[in-house]
Amino acid sequence: MPNPPGKTLAGRRAQAARNDEVILEAARAVFLDDPKAPIAAVAERAGVGISALYRRYAGKEDLLRQLCHDGLRRYVAAAEAALAEPDDWTAFSAFLTQVVDADVHSLTVHLAGMFTPTEEMGQDAMRANELAIALFERARASGRLRPDAVVQDLGLLLEACAAVRVPDSERTGQLRRRQLAVLLAGLSTGSAADPLPGPAPAAGEFDWRWRRRE
Repeated sequence: MPNPPGKTLAGRRAQAARNDEVILEAARAVFLDDPKAPIAAVAERAGVGISALYRRYAGKEDLLRQLCHDGLRRYVAAAEAALAEPDDWTAFSAFLTQVVDADVHSLTVHLAGMFTPTEEMGQDAMRANELAIALFERARASGRLRPDAVVQDLGLLLEACAAVRVPDSERTGQLRRRQLAVLLAGLSTGSAADPLPGPAPAAGEFDWRWRRRE
């Protein structure tokens, strides 16, 4: 007996969503290893035909854009979840831990400038910045954040954690959490006896990386 049309459609949608997830996971692995890799390498790693990939993404730029937008959404979700924490310092550290665990900033470092961001991405980036500032100011209000730290230091902290990578993914996660703990200790008031060296990073100082590379 044939399936009712509604069930067939729902099944196809679920399969399409699963295929898309497999493609994005493959794309993430491929492009983090080599941002210049061809889109065919993604199809091969995902185990799908190139035509199936092109049905979902018009080209490599669309795929890169989707990867980075997904990372941006994870960042926003982590910040929103952390804001629900009652303790200000716990909220701050929980947010950074979630972003490090999600490996969001590996995408930023490797793929920035390789595609043109959409207006929606720009709006989400503004939201991400607002949330990060809110969490940073809560951490400052807790009295546990050193007074010479600025919110732009968070981007450098997250990039430093993302730079930690070894062949074993579980070990990579362990080392990144250790690095985060070291860096958080450096941001705390307990380490504020000596001032941080050099001028603090300025707002927008790293926006250059998002300029489209020709």
